[in-house]
Amino acid sequence: MALPVIPSFALLGLLCLTIYRYIIYPALFSPLAKIPNAHWSAPFSRLWILYYRHREEETPVVHGAHKRLGPIIRIAPNDISVNSVEGGIRSVYAGGYEKGDWYRNIFSNYGVMPMFAMPDHGMHSRRKRMLSNVYAKSTLQNSQTLKAISHALLDERVLPRLRHSSERGEPVDFYYIFAALTHDFVSSYVFGLSNGSDFLRQPEQSKKFFDDYKARQRYQFWPQDLPDLTDLLAKVGLQWLVVPQWVKRANRDIEAMILKMCDDAEASLINVPEAEQGPGKAEIEVKDWPTVYVQARNALLRDSTTKCADTKVSIADLVARNRLDVASEMLDHTLAGFDTSSITLTFYGWEISKKENQQWQENLREELTAIGDIHDAKSVDGLRVLHATLMETLRLHAAIPGNQPRVTPASATLGAPGSELNDLPAGVRVQAQAWSLHRNPDVFPEPDAWRPERWLEADDAQQKEMSRWFWAFGSGGRMCVGSNLAMLDMKAIIAAVWKNFKTEVDFDEGMIHRGGYVAEPVGKGGKYCVLRIAEV
Repeated sequence: MALPVIPSFALLGLLCLTIYRYIIYPALFSPLAKIPNAHWSAPFSRLWILYYRHREEETPVVHGAHKRLGPIIRIAPNDISVNSVEGGIRSVYAGGYEKGDWYRNIFSNYGVMPMFAMPDHGMHSRRKRMLSNVYAKSTLQNSQTLKAISHALLDERVLPRLRHSSERGEPVDFYYIFAALTHDFVSSYVFGLSNGSDFLRQPEQSKKFFDDYKARQRYQFWPQDLPDLTDLLAKVGLQWLVVPQWVKRANRDIEAMILKMCDDAEASLINVPEAEQGPGKAEIEVKDWPTVYVQARNALLRDSTTKCADTKVSIADLVARNRLDVASEMLDHTLAGFDTSSITLTFYGWEISKKENQQWQENLREELTAIGDIHDAKSVDGLRVLHATLMETLRLHAAIPGNQPRVTPASATLGAPGSELNDLPAGVRVQAQAWSLHRNPDVFPEPDAWRPERWLEADDAQQKEMSRWFWAFGSGGRMCVGSNLAMLDMKAIIAAVWKNFKTEVDFDEGMIHRGGYVAEPVGKGGKYCVLRIAEV
């Protein structure tokens, strides 16, 4: 029996419309159609890029596509990647492009967005103004609290542990040392030494925490890139098919740990008016002053007081109302601060401990011996060899090497001068990655080699160009708010370790960057960074 004529035409029309919408238009008429495709399927489907994201292989695959096709490529129907300064990161990240749900889907804590996850530029700027002062370079270098924390952690906790291993001739997996040390360092500045973590003196507990922490990052793909599917599976009780139950428990445990630190810090401030707060005041020792917590807590209290219509509400009530907002912010600062710094230090330890780089280690030790107090942040910050070796490690082994997506506004323009793409529609996902920016051979000759001399020998013009392409902390208004603290604590740790110890790689099978958005510094032999140490 023949099909009715009208339904047949309707079916044919629907088929033609579908072909045009999903094949012809994206390939030929979309504003993105002029962009080179990283894969033949990029105009039609996200499957190609999702496959590599799920396997945590997106970064090198996208980098390879940029090397073949140029500074702007299409990786999915509505996704592009840029690898340039002009018409690239300057337009996107310094141009105020907003963050999308990709951040909010995974970086919210207690159901509350911290500054890092806020999609709106205005919300982010307001929160950043509340907190940026405690991370200013001058504030950090002159902080007596931070100096006291440095003494306590380096002199009293980590150096004795390393001397013990040196005396016993035990090789040391430095990832766990650096992870514990940076977590203790950051959490102590945030909450005060007595309220922060003490992972350095709890090696078994800390190893489990850091192993779980890194393992859970491998499951972020599902809620970040396929949130609708993840939510659907959760509604029918099948989320465990993509995200194991232990990941949810691990996240709850982390939230509980940080919330306790917040509550302990708050308890130390009971009955202390804001005018009387400060390091060494209110019977709180300098090293125990909760610097970042107090800044966030007081700023949000003032904000709440301004908005609150009830003039009779007490400070205690306002603190309770803001408890999770403050905790969410402090969790993000603590975890982001320790994770990125420990990754960088692990790669640093591996590079400077190689046989071919022993001279750099000697030069560093000579430089460190020439200064008196390694806890003097200004003196350590001015050490040229230390700075050059750290900058080269940040370039070659960026802790966040992968994509950092933003969303285009209406009528956006991207591309280098003379080859611009104009009138891009709103809502296009555009990303860049430090891995590729840091491997531009025109700016960084021999880009895959660890060459600290490039930061010492470059003239002013070369230094300026390298700085333009250096992206370890991002750029623009949303660049890492804690970058100065990260540089300070990494330099302090490097100074303490390599002034007192000589290190050699215990096995030399190489290190790999496992992971997607955040790196995981894993040795090819299966461990992290195992070094032999000897006291000097």
